[in-house]
Amino acid sequence: MSALAFSKRLALLPRAVSGQLFHPTPANAIPCWARASSNGQGLGPQLHTKKRGYEITRNPHLNKGMAFSLEERLQLGIHGLLPPCFLTQDVQVLRVLKSYETKTNDLDKYIILMTLQDRNEKLFYRVLTSNIERYMPIIYTPTVGLACQQYGLAFRRPRGLFITIHDKGHIATMLNSWPEEDIKAIVVTDGERILGLGDLGSYGMGIPVGKLALYTACGGVKPQHCLPVLLDVGTDNETLLNDPLYIGLKHKRIRGQAYDELVDEFMQAVTDRYGMNCLIQFEDFANSNAFRLLNKYRNKYLTFNDDIQGTASVAVAGILAALRMTKNRLSDHTFVFQGAGEAAMGIAHLIVMAMEKDGTPRQEAIKKIWMVDSKGLIVKGRSNLTHEKQMIAQDHPPIKSLEEVVQKVKPTALIGVAAIGGAFTEQILKDMASFNKHPIIFALSNPTSKSECTAEQCYRLTDGRGIFASGSPFDPVTLADGRTFVPGQGNNAYVFPGVALGAIACGVRHINDDIFLLSAEVIAETVTEKHLAEGRMYPPLSTIRDVSFKIATRIVEYAYKNNLAAWYPEPNDKEAFLHAQMYSPDYDSFAFDSYEWPKDAMEMQKV
Repeated sequence: MSALAFSKRLALLPRAVSGQLFHPTPANAIPCWARASSNGQGLGPQLHTKKRGYEITRNPHLNKGMAFSLEERLQLGIHGLLPPCFLTQDVQVLRVLKSYETKTNDLDKYIILMTLQDRNEKLFYRVLTSNIERYMPIIYTPTVGLACQQYGLAFRRPRGLFITIHDKGHIATMLNSWPEEDIKAIVVTDGERILGLGDLGSYGMGIPVGKLALYTACGGVKPQHCLPVLLDVGTDNETLLNDPLYIGLKHKRIRGQAYDELVDEFMQAVTDRYGMNCLIQFEDFANSNAFRLLNKYRNKYLTFNDDIQGTASVAVAGILAALRMTKNRLSDHTFVFQGAGEAAMGIAHLIVMAMEKDGTPRQEAIKKIWMVDSKGLIVKGRSNLTHEKQMIAQDHPPIKSLEEVVQKVKPTALIGVAAIGGAFTEQILKDMASFNKHPIIFALSNPTSKSECTAEQCYRLTDGRGIFASGSPFDPVTLADGRTFVPGQGNNAYVFPGVALGAIACGVRHINDDIFLLSAEVIAETVTEKHLAEGRMYPPLSTIRDVSFKIATRIVEYAYKNNLAAWYPEPNDKEAFLHAQMYSPDYDSFAFDSYEWPKDAMEMQKV
């Protein structure tokens, strides 16, 4: 890279000018907790540590690489352990970017970033916050799905806590192995339903790791307060069981009482060690466990299921924003779901809640919800319906195919959450366009290969009238007539970082569904008329940190108003209260507090 090119790249990084943050992206795209200090070195407060030598350079929480000053190197016993070069954090970011750009596939880019997280945590989060829109698809969906599939081959350094069914009765001891004492947020999975990829067993650890990275990058939750956990009870994935390189338990999944006892013990052990205000997020559990575990624990622990409640919140946020285009009320819409699993049920439940809040009786609201599963339309009288499906079953003759359901019901909104790629066929999209001036088409399945349709298919087959959102990112679409649409991504990352920050900050006792409806309303409020004109139902990902902060602020206000907060006295300035608890990627200073006494006080006494 030439000196001129280097200086141009450096100019694109956030920097302080006359005490104000300058950045080429829109104002306030980077909140105060992610800003570089005016000295250009990204230095935060002074930190004291008793560690020395390699204990510093090999600890990702403390390591600054070549950003250590000579004074720090001498005092910490690391002079000579680093090259004789001194770099600011800005220059370090450019070094990472140069290495990153040499990689041609997303998995290699994922490994570059995860390796950086293992080596230099502050720099990792500085890179992420410098362009969250660019890096989120790498550390989270859709690339994290590929990373989980290749987890055994990409494995470099263990992150998180692996608890197996054979550790039952000893989980408290295992938690003692984790080096951090003050854990405030845990993301836990058993790996049975990873995105739309199915049972990946212990390879599912990539999901809690990626989720918690976004807790910090998007929500400002301190990484030392976060713990990724995988409950390994085996796998039913025959490919993994027959793979000699698989790094998890090689037997069929343990179910029933033994499984429940393991999860019960885990929940109790976590709260015994970290307190009842430790947030526990369930992630990618199979339908058979997700609902019952949520119902079992939601009123006992501080917990939520992101696949059910987070997905619901972000989907309803997009629908609320879409109402500004359809120019009507939520109760005027009829929804058909492709899929009837935890995501679909969560979205349907929150839609009904939103309709009730708007004045629609509950039973009338339920009549607006139609679901299609692997056996067809869910109707009353169908055998072997789960409790959740019974609640939304419609009084209608059975229908086998989604296409026929769309033709019969004539919905205004079509929501895909079954991970069946291409489920929204050309005929279905054309039918939706014939029924509605602005059909709502949400293809929310992940990863991209499982999306029900592409953005291009939706806009082209609806003549640009479709209101589209997806679970995975799609590029802007330009139609033959020259109109360009920027599809919005209904990413759960709009929801869970802000919910986590708000809940942790004020010690919320339980996370109820009102909090997720509130979060949906906040997200919808941040969608501007300009965004809607572009085709976005969500704010740009570049603003996601500000969205998370607004959600957290609203949750804190709600918690204190409804006596759900545990920390008192109630703060007067809730924004300042949140800012004070948020993580900064600026480096800490390790320079000792050096000073002298007056000369006469320091004079040596002589015999």
